[in-house]
Amino acid sequence: MNLKVQIPKLLKDDYTFPNPEEALDEGLLAWGGDLSELRLISAYENGIFPWFSKGDPLLWWSPNPRAILYPKDLKISKSLSRSIKKFEIRTNENFEKVIFTCKSVREDTWISEGMQKAYIKLHERGIAKSVECYFEGELVGGLYGVKVGSIFCGESMFSLKTDASKVALWYLCQKMIEFQADFIDCQMPTSHLLSLGAVKIPRTQFLKKLKICKNKKVDFI
Repeated sequence: MNLKVQIPKLLKDDYTFPNPEEALDEGLLAWGGDLSELRLISAYENGIFPWFSKGDPLLWWSPNPRAILYPKDLKISKSLSRSIKKFEIRTNENFEKVIFTCKSVREDTWISEGMQKAYIKLHERGIAKSVECYFEGELVGGLYGVKVGSIFCGESMFSLKTDASKVALWYLCQKMIEFQADFIDCQMPTSHLLSLGAVKIPRTQFLKKLKICKNKKVDFI
């Protein structure tokens, strides 16, 4: 990636980020730094996340608009309703396998070995979470992300059996509704996320919501 445009470089021992509102139109905010726990925590608490391809430097993003999903707005089809009963759902029991499978099912993925190790460390601190779908005792779907107050910042999901990842998302939404959590940060808007009920909001609005929600203590997962 050409970084000749004026993109701030993060310093190794400084965990602060530029103002997210200063990001480029596509959302690129900064590059460099590392995937240490302190930096990742600082990033998520400020509406920023890492996302880069093989061969790229470490890139940090805060897109505008932002995709979010209010749990009550998840669209549940008739087929998904039938699928829910087929799976056993667990949380945070096999985080490492969830993130590994999210990587392995995609040929070109941003989930590098370094990313895996970084999020596993966050999981060990109780910050990164997973929802897992099992069929006949086998892990066949799931998702993982980072919990920030009353928000779940979704990172990736996988499905080895029809609807397994959607069932994991449904379960997460049900727990968030039960515990009155606020919303799922879906990060980059995609047609798939929008089809599931996600909406696009301006970055400014997202950051205002985040400022309030990150200080709430809601143990929904």
